[in-house]
Amino acid sequence: MSGKFEITNMNMKLGTTLKIKGKIADDTDSFIINLGQGTDKLDLHFNPRFSESTIICNSLDGEWGQEQREDHLCFSPGSEVKFTVTFERDEFKVKLPDGHQMTFPNRLGHSHLSYLSVQGGFNISSFKLD
Repeated sequence: MSGKFEITNMNMKLGTTLKIKGKIADDTDSFIINLGQGTDKLDLHFNPRFSESTIICNSLDGEWGQEQREDHLCFSPGSEVKFTVTFERDEFKVKLPDGHQMTFPNRLGHSHLSYLSVQGGFNISSFKLD
């Protein structure tokens, strides 16, 4: 599954962990994983950018919030990876493929997420809500 993968009626509650596995395209510069209520209400925008060697996280509620940058880019184009995102009341815990965990605040304060999209150079092989 490449290009854009989208779910609009997901049932992700507090305490749930999303597990996504896939392969990063060989020729990509970035990809995006979005979680939220819809395309204009994103609680978590996860955007690794290989040209900048950084991961950018943000939220969108009509307009973008303050970017949070993480320089722990432990994966590269062409690699098979697994990410887990745990949805908690105060924050998202994102576990990177090497086990490093980063956090991003639940700025919009939602207790239920219904939207997931994956865009760019990331080909999903599986995803699961636990």
